[in-house]
Amino acid sequence: MPQVPFHSLPSDARVWVFGAANELTQPASERLLDAVDAFLTQWNAHGSPLTCGREWRDGRFLAIGVDQSSAGASGCSIDGLFRTLARLEPELGTSLLGGGRVYYRDNDGRVNATTRKGFGDLTREGRIGPNTPTFDTSVTTASAWREQFERPVRESWHAQL
Repeated sequence: MPQVPFHSLPSDARVWVFGAANELTQPASERLLDAVDAFLTQWNAHGSPLTCGREWRDGRFLAIGVDQSSAGASGCSIDGLFRTLARLEPELGTSLLGGGRVYYRDNDGRVNATTRKGFGDLTREGRIGPNTPTFDTSVTTASAWREQFERPVRESWHAQL
């Protein structure tokens, strides 16, 4: 079974979250999703098709999920996903694979990215507080993506910054 709607993946589906360094335009978002969909429709591990889905949020976040009950993603198949995204980065004008970014929602509702140091500086300046929504790109299951991805600073690991 190939690509399915993300919402139909089971709670324990393995998830990878990719955050864009900057918000993508509508055309760039469409290009990204077209390329990701083309990859997912043929994604397999050791010859077995993967039941997988994707979700795009806030012009920034791409979640890829795999239902591992029938076939799990292998190291080589995951590498293929990363190579696909890496090839798209120059065309999209953003980084999806670079780490170290911290994401938060500002008072206007826009998603912003900064460094860990920058996040700490914004907190000391009072521009980020305990109720500021933050995004946890380290979630690894569909249930965590659905329930814990966006949470206030006070309920997330971001509080330590």
